[in-house]
Amino acid sequence: MTTQERYINPFTDFGFKKIFGSEVNKDLLIAFLNSLLPDDAGIIADLSFMPTEQTGRSDYDRRAIFDLHCKNQHGDTFIVEMQRAKQNYFKDRSVFYASFPIQQQAKKGTWDFRLKPVYMVGILDFIFDEDQASRDVVHHEVKLLDRSTGQVFYNKLTFIYLELPKFRKSVDELVTDFDKWCYLLRHLPELTDRPQRLQEKVFSKVFEIAEIAKYSPAEAAAYEDSLKIYRDLKNVIDTAFDEGKAEGKVEGIEEGKLQVAQRLVEIGMSTEQAAKIAGVPIALLQSP
Repeated sequence: MTTQERYINPFTDFGFKKIFGSEVNKDLLIAFLNSLLPDDAGIIADLSFMPTEQTGRSDYDRRAIFDLHCKNQHGDTFIVEMQRAKQNYFKDRSVFYASFPIQQQAKKGTWDFRLKPVYMVGILDFIFDEDQASRDVVHHEVKLLDRSTGQVFYNKLTFIYLELPKFRKSVDELVTDFDKWCYLLRHLPELTDRPQRLQEKVFSKVFEIAEIAKYSPAEAAAYEDSLKIYRDLKNVIDTAFDEGKAEGKVEGIEEGKLQVAQRLVEIGMSTEQAAKIAGVPIALLQSP
């Protein structure tokens, strides 16, 4: 056991699933989503976890693997993705992922095409290059707009992106539940105790399940493996992005991402999951 932190890093796959991805802890996911969703989404009272792996409607369609896939009590769909490192086409991937729950609502026979809302939530450990100037905008809510009127054209498809590196409030400046969740997600591994501003029951539960010392040897080892993957991914991809931008070479960025994906496969991760995490086409990881 090499970890010195008291609490897990929620940007690791282990940490994210430990906090948000289990039936017993779904109250945490409900509270988190209720803090960031628009008013027209209503209040989530309950969630059902759905399969995270989705296939297209034919053998020729590609597969998607979500971090979390849920439906609320009204049948609205929520896809939650934790993106740990920069990815060239993350917005494109978001649109692609959102297309699966839309198509799955199709009904055989006579159907009036009425759809349930779909929400795609991206929790980002990086800042979009095109958003570097908007230093204070952490929460992005994106819908289809009519540019002529500035009005929402379609309100059943919503993309929410949280650029957490932009969240700079101190613990004493936390006011809303959204503030507190952002602070917790960004700073949890750095904390040595529970801040006074985060004493509510829901946050106390996060601290309880995030405390590494309480894990079994098997859980602690699984977290260590997940933490190493996260650190390797961040180091390789961030370095490749910085060098590629400085030299004007996209090739260096893509090569670094491919190296990470290959490393993940070598340690036993599936090619689909490795390609998703590193942001490379799965075809590059498949044997000819």
